[in-house]
Amino acid sequence: MKSCDVNCNCTVFHQDVLDEVKKNAYTDIEFNNLVSLFKLLSDMTRIKILESIKEHELCVCDLAYLLGVSKSAISHQMKLLKSYNLVESDKKGKMVYYRLSDNDTRHIITHAYQQMKGLNI
Repeated sequence: MKSCDVNCNCTVFHQDVLDEVKKNAYTDIEFNNLVSLFKLLSDMTRIKILESIKEHELCVCDLAYLLGVSKSAISHQMKLLKSYNLVESDKKGKMVYYRLSDNDTRHIITHAYQQMKGLNI
């Protein structure tokens, strides 16, 4: 057993576990990227957009009408969501349709919602 620190009375009981945790820990850059992703997802409009296109492709006009915001606001949010590869788009004629980029994005949203259902916030 090792002592945590000269100024600390606690004792490290599971050095092997701590070594494993440290070995598998994210780098600071990876943590910063994760924090940035959560910041991106902390906006209600962006969450509503992701939820809206979870099952169906929608154009900017559809999303603007559905969420009650301007088309330019939707376009701005889509640019941010695309920069994190959370959404993809297809141009069909003059219209651009958006969808979730992959099932991982769908799972993030669904899982987060399921987590929140169990909380009394």
